[in-house]
Amino acid sequence: MSTYDSAFGYVSAHGAPLVDLLDPQPGERIIDLGCGTGMFSAEIAERGAEVLGIDGSPEMVAQAAALHPGLSFIVGDAHDFTVGESFDAVASNAALHWMNRDPDAVIARVHAALRPGGRFVGELGGAGNCAELVAAMQTAWRVFGLGEPELPWYFPTPAEYAAKLEDAGFTLRLLEHADRPTRMTEGPSGAADWVRAYAATALAEVPPELVAPLLARVNDLAAPALRRESGWVADYVRLRFAAVRKADGGAAMPLGPLLNDTPL
Repeated sequence: MSTYDSAFGYVSAHGAPLVDLLDPQPGERIIDLGCGTGMFSAEIAERGAEVLGIDGSPEMVAQAAALHPGLSFIVGDAHDFTVGESFDAVASNAALHWMNRDPDAVIARVHAALRPGGRFVGELGGAGNCAELVAAMQTAWRVFGLGEPELPWYFPTPAEYAAKLEDAGFTLRLLEHADRPTRMTEGPSGAADWVRAYAATALAEVPPELVAPLLARVNDLAAPALRRESGWVADYVRLRFAAVRKADGGAAMPLGPLLNDTPL
């Protein structure tokens, strides 16, 4: 499914930088939800928009403020954040899949932060994201007699996330679900280093003496699918979307002229 109109600019959405899909305009007020160290916030600000970065990690917010002293960052939980006035857009890059406690609550808070007609644009891990990595983890945990690892992510199907957006009062303009194999850069040990970087909470429950052999088994299990001559590749699957908050009362905002309609 891939449909978008003039509200999001004339861009080739698949593979284009997310900031191009967002198409920030000078003077717009935009929230970067799950801003991390503020790199995406800075990209938005370069287009002339006023950016507020929000992240649940005080450490990340401190880094963002230090790296980008001209921008605004605050600590806030995406599930219950509030802002004092309406924003033109909320954007999120590679962060929504970490907000797994209650995805509906996150979408509801985004809706509340936007003016009618405001844009919600994001990219997150979609169904099937890191399937080989997750399967290797789950098998290794079983081999070592450990309980099922608790995974800290939410990877929805396109239909599931589209329904959540529509139910929350958004009109969907674009939805893409695509494989994006990505070179691992977490460290030299491939899947093991990926687990250390992104599944630290699951690894923290493992007895210390089992960590090294457990991660070695993860590598053995993942290698046939993910190790190449050039290095390790993560089996990422990305879900990219653009939506508009409906006018108060539930009616959809008027559509602009359709600029493109490209099948995925």
